[in-house]
Amino acid sequence: MSEGPLDHPFQGSAPSGEDAATRFGRPVRVAVIYYSATGNVHRLAHAVAEGAEAEHAEVRLRHVEELASELLISQNQHWGRHRAEVEGEPAATLDDLEWADGVAFGTPTRFGNVAAQLKQFMDQAGRLWQQGKLADRVGTAFTASMTAHGGQESTILALNNSLYHWGMVILPLGYTASEVFNAGGNPYGTSFTSGKSVEGPDARALAVARYQGQRLARFASVIAEARQADAFRVRRPRPDRFHAPALGLRGDAR
Repeated sequence: MSEGPLDHPFQGSAPSGEDAATRFGRPVRVAVIYYSATGNVHRLAHAVAEGAEAEHAEVRLRHVEELASELLISQNQHWGRHRAEVEGEPAATLDDLEWADGVAFGTPTRFGNVAAQLKQFMDQAGRLWQQGKLADRVGTAFTASMTAHGGQESTILALNNSLYHWGMVILPLGYTASEVFNAGGNPYGTSFTSGKSVEGPDARALAVARYQGQRLARFASVIAEARQADAFRVRRPRPDRFHAPALGLRGDAR
Protein backbone atom coordinates (compact mmCIF):
# COMPACT_ATOMS: atom_id res chain seq x y z
CA MET A 1 0.00 0.00 0.00
CA SER A 2 1.28 3.44 -0.89
CA GLU A 3 1.65 6.09 1.77
CA GLY A 4 0.38 8.72 -0.68
CA PRO A 5 1.97 11.96 -1.80
CA LEU A 6 2.49 13.50 1.62
CA ASP A 7 5.25 12.37 3.96
CA HIS A 8 3.89 14.91 6.44
CA PRO A 9 0.37 16.33 6.37
CA PHE A 10 1.54 19.93 6.17
CA GLN A 11 4.08 19.50 3.36
CA GLY A 12 1.45 19.70 0.62
CA SER A 13 0.88 23.04 -1.10
CA ALA A 14 -2.30 24.86 -2.07
CA PRO A 15 -3.08 25.56 -5.73
CA SER A 16 -0.79 28.22 -7.18
CA GLY A 17 -1.82 31.76 -6.24
CA GLU A 18 -4.57 30.83 -3.84
CA ASP A 19 -5.22 29.06 -0.56
CA ALA A 20 -6.98 25.71 -0.95
CA ALA A 21 -9.51 26.72 1.69
CA THR A 22 -10.33 30.19 0.32
CA ARG A 23 -10.54 29.52 -3.41
CA PHE A 24 -14.16 30.70 -3.82
CA GLY A 25 -14.17 34.07 -2.11
CA ARG A 26 -14.46 33.14 1.56
CA PRO A 27 -12.77 30.74 3.98
CA VAL A 28 -14.12 27.22 3.95
CA ARG A 29 -16.23 26.56 7.05
CA VAL A 30 -15.43 23.53 9.20
CA ALA A 31 -17.36 22.47 12.29
CA VAL A 32 -15.79 20.00 14.73
CA ILE A 33 -18.64 18.59 16.82
CA TYR A 34 -17.90 16.00 19.46
CA TYR A 35 -18.76 14.35 22.75
CA SER A 36 -16.09 13.46 25.29
CA ALA A 37 -16.56 12.07 28.79
CA THR A 38 -13.03 12.09 30.21
CA GLY A 39 -11.17 14.22 27.68
CA ASN A 40 -9.59 11.89 25.12
CA VAL A 41 -11.97 12.76 22.28
CA HIS A 42 -11.87 16.39 23.41
CA ARG A 43 -8.13 16.52 22.73
CA LEU A 44 -8.53 14.76 19.38
CA ALA A 45 -11.18 17.34 18.47
CA HIS A 46 -8.81 20.19 19.21
CA ALA A 47 -6.16 18.57 16.99
CA VAL A 48 -8.67 18.16 14.13
CA ALA A 49 -9.56 21.84 14.49
CA GLU A 50 -5.87 22.80 14.42
CA GLY A 51 -5.40 20.88 11.17
CA ALA A 52 -8.34 22.66 9.54
CA GLU A 53 -7.14 26.05 10.76
CA ALA A 54 -3.71 25.35 9.24
CA GLU A 55 -5.54 25.26 5.90
CA HIS A 56 -7.00 28.71 6.67
CA ALA A 57 -10.46 27.31 7.37
CA GLU A 58 -12.91 29.12 9.63
CA VAL A 59 -13.50 26.62 12.41
CA ARG A 60 -16.21 26.14 15.01
CA LEU A 61 -15.15 23.71 17.75
CA ARG A 62 -18.22 22.55 19.68
CA HIS A 63 -18.98 19.89 22.27
CA VAL A 64 -22.51 18.52 22.60
CA GLU A 65 -24.58 18.76 25.76
CA GLU A 66 -24.15 16.18 28.51
CA LEU A 67 -27.10 13.83 29.14
CA ALA A 68 -25.84 11.80 32.09
CA SER A 69 -27.09 12.58 35.57
CA GLU A 70 -25.00 14.62 37.98
CA LEU A 71 -24.97 11.65 40.35
CA LEU A 72 -23.46 9.36 37.73
CA ILE A 73 -20.85 11.93 36.70
CA SER A 74 -19.87 12.59 40.31
CA GLN A 75 -18.96 8.93 40.76
CA ASN A 76 -16.13 9.23 38.20
CA GLN A 77 -13.56 11.90 39.08
CA HIS A 78 -12.17 12.04 35.55
CA TRP A 79 -15.63 12.53 34.06
CA GLY A 80 -16.40 15.30 36.53
CA ARG A 81 -13.04 16.98 35.98
CA HIS A 82 -13.51 17.07 32.22
CA ARG A 83 -17.07 18.36 32.64
CA ALA A 84 -15.61 21.34 34.51
CA GLU A 85 -12.91 21.75 31.84
CA VAL A 86 -15.43 22.39 29.04
CA GLU A 87 -18.03 24.22 31.10
CA GLY A 88 -17.18 27.60 29.59
CA GLU A 89 -16.87 26.38 25.99
CA PRO A 90 -19.71 26.78 23.47
CA ALA A 91 -22.07 23.86 22.94
CA ALA A 92 -23.05 22.64 19.50
CA THR A 93 -26.28 23.83 17.92
CA LEU A 94 -28.04 22.91 14.69
CA ASP A 95 -26.91 26.26 13.32
CA ASP A 96 -23.35 24.93 13.38
CA LEU A 97 -24.39 22.06 11.09
CA GLU A 98 -26.20 24.37 8.69
CA TRP A 99 -23.26 26.80 8.64
CA ALA A 100 -20.53 24.28 7.88
CA ASP A 101 -19.15 23.15 4.53
CA GLY A 102 -17.49 20.22 6.28
CA VAL A 103 -18.13 18.57 9.65
CA ALA A 104 -15.89 16.33 11.75
CA PHE A 105 -17.82 14.31 14.32
CA GLY A 106 -16.03 12.84 17.32
CA THR A 107 -17.30 10.27 19.79
CA PRO A 108 -15.96 7.68 22.22
CA THR A 109 -17.11 4.14 21.50
CA ARG A 110 -20.14 2.89 23.40
CA PHE A 111 -20.36 -0.87 22.91
CA GLY A 112 -19.16 -0.36 19.32
CA ASN A 113 -21.61 2.45 18.73
CA VAL A 114 -21.97 6.23 18.88
CA ALA A 115 -22.25 7.84 22.32
CA ALA A 116 -25.86 8.74 23.15
CA GLN A 117 -24.96 12.39 23.71
CA LEU A 118 -23.71 12.87 20.15
CA LYS A 119 -26.44 10.65 18.66
CA GLN A 120 -29.16 12.71 20.31
CA PHE A 121 -27.69 15.88 18.81
CA MET A 122 -27.59 14.31 15.35
CA ASP A 123 -31.13 12.99 15.73
CA GLN A 124 -32.39 16.55 16.16
CA ALA A 125 -31.28 17.47 12.63
CA GLY A 126 -34.48 16.23 10.96
CA ARG A 127 -35.57 19.70 9.86
CA LEU A 128 -32.24 20.39 8.17
CA TRP A 129 -32.41 16.99 6.47
CA GLN A 130 -35.93 17.65 5.22
CA GLN A 131 -34.83 20.97 3.77
CA GLY A 132 -31.82 19.41 2.04
CA LYS A 133 -29.44 21.66 3.96
CA LEU A 134 -27.07 18.87 4.97
CA ALA A 135 -26.69 17.39 1.50
CA ASP A 136 -23.51 17.97 -0.51
CA ARG A 137 -21.44 18.78 2.59
CA VAL A 138 -18.40 16.77 3.63
CA GLY A 139 -18.43 14.64 6.78
CA THR A 140 -15.72 12.70 8.58
CA ALA A 141 -15.46 10.98 11.98
CA PHE A 142 -12.98 10.13 14.73
CA THR A 143 -13.15 8.12 17.93
CA ALA A 144 -11.39 6.66 20.97
CA SER A 145 -11.83 3.53 23.06
CA MET A 146 -10.17 1.86 26.02
CA THR A 147 -9.06 -1.26 24.11
CA ALA A 148 -7.71 -1.82 20.61
CA HIS A 149 -10.69 -4.00 19.72
CA GLY A 150 -13.23 -1.88 21.57
CA GLY A 151 -15.27 -1.02 18.49
CA GLN A 152 -13.41 1.89 16.92
CA GLU A 153 -14.18 0.96 13.31
CA SER A 154 -17.78 -0.05 13.99
CA THR A 155 -18.35 3.23 15.86
CA ILE A 156 -17.23 5.28 12.86
CA LEU A 157 -19.28 3.13 10.49
CA ALA A 158 -22.35 3.50 12.71
CA LEU A 159 -21.92 7.27 12.85
CA ASN A 160 -21.64 7.39 9.06
CA ASN A 161 -25.12 5.85 8.73
CA SER A 162 -26.65 9.21 9.60
CA LEU A 163 -24.42 10.97 7.07
CA TYR A 164 -25.66 8.65 4.30
CA HIS A 165 -29.22 9.70 5.05
CA TRP A 166 -28.25 13.37 5.08
CA GLY A 167 -26.63 13.09 1.64
CA MET A 168 -23.18 14.07 2.85
CA VAL A 169 -19.94 13.19 1.09
CA ILE A 170 -18.19 10.89 3.56
CA LEU A 171 -14.45 11.42 3.82
CA PRO A 172 -12.31 8.61 5.27
CA LEU A 173 -8.62 8.88 6.02
CA GLY A 174 -7.70 6.01 3.73
CA TYR A 175 -4.01 5.19 3.66
CA THR A 176 -3.17 8.62 2.30
CA ALA A 177 -0.34 9.69 4.61
CA SER A 178 2.30 8.11 6.82
CA GLU A 179 0.56 9.53 9.90
CA VAL A 180 -2.26 7.02 9.38
CA PHE A 181 0.16 4.10 9.59
CA ASN A 182 2.06 5.62 12.51
CA ALA A 183 -1.13 5.94 14.57
CA GLY A 184 -2.25 2.33 14.08
CA GLY A 185 -3.46 2.22 10.48
CA ASN A 186 -7.20 2.89 10.77
CA PRO A 187 -8.37 4.08 7.32
CA TYR A 188 -11.88 4.95 8.56
CA GLY A 189 -10.84 7.88 10.75
CA THR A 190 -8.57 8.87 13.60
CA SER A 191 -8.84 6.44 16.51
CA PHE A 192 -7.01 6.36 19.81
CA THR A 193 -6.67 3.46 22.25
CA SER A 194 -6.45 4.95 25.72
CA GLY A 195 -6.11 1.93 27.98
CA LYS A 196 -6.94 3.09 31.49
CA SER A 197 -5.10 6.36 31.01
CA VAL A 198 -6.86 9.73 30.87
CA GLU A 199 -3.70 11.64 30.02
CA GLY A 200 -4.94 12.13 26.48
CA PRO A 201 -3.94 10.94 23.01
CA ASP A 202 -0.27 10.43 22.23
CA ALA A 203 1.67 12.46 19.67
CA ARG A 204 0.96 10.00 16.85
CA ALA A 205 -2.80 10.11 17.39
CA LEU A 206 -2.76 13.90 17.55
CA ALA A 207 -0.72 14.06 14.33
CA VAL A 208 -3.20 11.97 12.38
CA ALA A 209 -6.09 13.99 13.84
CA ARG A 210 -4.46 17.18 12.56
CA TYR A 211 -4.05 15.55 9.17
CA GLN A 212 -7.73 14.56 9.18
CA GLY A 213 -8.68 18.19 9.87
CA GLN A 214 -6.44 19.37 7.04
CA ARG A 215 -7.87 16.78 4.66
CA LEU A 216 -11.43 17.76 5.60
CA ALA A 217 -10.76 21.46 4.96
CA ARG A 218 -9.27 20.74 1.55
CA PHE A 219 -12.10 18.48 0.39
CA ALA A 220 -14.80 20.70 1.87
CA SER A 221 -13.35 23.66 -0.02
CA VAL A 222 -13.62 21.85 -3.36
CA ILE A 223 -17.17 20.63 -2.67
CA ALA A 224 -18.29 24.05 -1.38
CA GLU A 225 -16.98 25.72 -4.52
CA ALA A 226 -18.89 23.25 -6.69
CA ARG A 227 -22.02 23.68 -4.58
CA GLN A 228 -21.79 27.46 -4.93
CA ALA A 229 -21.61 27.00 -8.71
CA ASP A 230 -24.82 24.87 -8.60
CA ALA A 231 -22.92 21.78 -9.74
CA PHE A 232 -25.15 19.56 -7.57
CA ARG A 233 -28.49 21.21 -8.34
CA VAL A 234 -31.31 18.69 -8.41
CA ARG A 235 -35.03 18.81 -7.78
CA ARG A 236 -35.16 17.43 -4.26
CA PRO A 237 -38.28 15.52 -3.21
CA ARG A 238 -40.09 16.71 -0.12
CA PRO A 239 -40.62 13.96 2.48
CA ASP A 240 -44.39 14.49 2.41
CA ARG A 241 -44.31 13.75 -1.31
CA PHE A 242 -42.18 10.63 -1.27
CA HIS A 243 -43.40 8.06 -3.74
CA ALA A 244 -45.45 5.36 -2.04
CA PRO A 245 -42.94 2.49 -2.58
CA ALA A 246 -40.33 4.52 -0.72
CA LEU A 247 -42.61 4.41 2.31
CA GLY A 248 -43.27 0.68 1.98
CA LEU A 249 -46.82 1.36 0.78
CA ARG A 250 -48.71 0.13 -2.24
CA GLY A 251 -50.68 2.25 -4.63
CA ASP A 252 -52.31 5.23 -2.96
CA ALA A 253 -52.32 3.71 0.52
CA ARG A 254 -51.64 6.22 3.30
